[in-house]
Amino acid sequence: MNSYTFTEENLRNFTKNVFLKMGCPPADADLAADVLLSSDLRGIDSHGVARLSGYIRLWEKQRINATPDIRVVHETPTTATIDGDRGLGLVVAPFAMKVAIEKATTYGTGWVAVKNSNHFGIAGYHALMAVEKDMIGISMTNASPLVAPTYANERLLGTNPMCYAFPAGNYPPVVVDMATAAAANGKLEIAQRANLPIPEGWAQDKDGKTSTNANELKAGGALLPLGSDKDHGSHKGYGLSATVDILTAVLSGANYGPWAPPFVAFLEPSPNPVGEGLGHFFGAMRVDGFRPAADFKQHLDNWIERFKSAKTVDPSKKVIIPGEPEFAFEKERKISGIPLVEPVVNDLNELADKLGISRLS
Repeated sequence: MNSYTFTEENLRNFTKNVFLKMGCPPADADLAADVLLSSDLRGIDSHGVARLSGYIRLWEKQRINATPDIRVVHETPTTATIDGDRGLGLVVAPFAMKVAIEKATTYGTGWVAVKNSNHFGIAGYHALMAVEKDMIGISMTNASPLVAPTYANERLLGTNPMCYAFPAGNYPPVVVDMATAAAANGKLEIAQRANLPIPEGWAQDKDGKTSTNANELKAGGALLPLGSDKDHGSHKGYGLSATVDILTAVLSGANYGPWAPPFVAFLEPSPNPVGEGLGHFFGAMRVDGFRPAADFKQHLDNWIERFKSAKTVDPSKKVIIPGEPEFAFEKERKISGIPLVEPVVNDLNELADKLGISRLS
């Protein structure tokens, strides 16, 4: 499949112009573009500019409010619940993480639940906001119901990603950013664009049998939890996904489980919602609330070095520190540019024509 490379500046300007056409204020358009570009820069191509047309379709269906009144609706010194007013999750989530950081700055920790939001991009972006302040960042969201719990033949949970980010000293932060499903839906979309099968253990068909068809969800199938099946630990992935769903939605007042609104605009939200929009959950913890930050970062560096020097089964492979590949992608793509496959470029240029903005060049 053909791919084309674009500079970060080119894609950033294009993305900002799309959000401006949506009616977002300039500062929100800048922020939303930054969240999406961070995904492409970090090599998480499924959650970057390839998602732009999806946000536009939701906006056209009036399921995204381009000018939300994001506000705190419940609060204690260390906690808060925020109503995102149907805003872009790309804007609502950073607002919420800032509140968590502000509370942590004063009280040592800050915890924020969010309701009435939408898809927030990559969880790592928001968790890393805390790392910049020498804090440990936690970020998670629930998502469209695409995952069948262990033993189920019904889609009840989202891919429900969670992220933990830790500041290091001489190394990039340790960033554990993962879906709690066997694979994120975006990976199926990548396989669809390339007309490739997916690995066994990612999905099941409508009868509950394992499938390697990248289009299985469209045929009534489901994604599987992390672990794929009970013998390989899917009950643990199901448990992690349930934890995310409860913290992000049951706690905040958002829709949970099968009531979570779908990201795709051609599927309508539940006619009998149990809450408001999608939910997120954020945490910020000051490292110096536990020990001096310099000591922690020195020892995390030591932790990283020991794991990187581990003996491996295959001498040509090394133990990978969580977040290390994404940091390498970001370093390289800031210099050489961001590659986009031809179907994504075509989709974005069709979007440009529709909105009356300049095409990618």
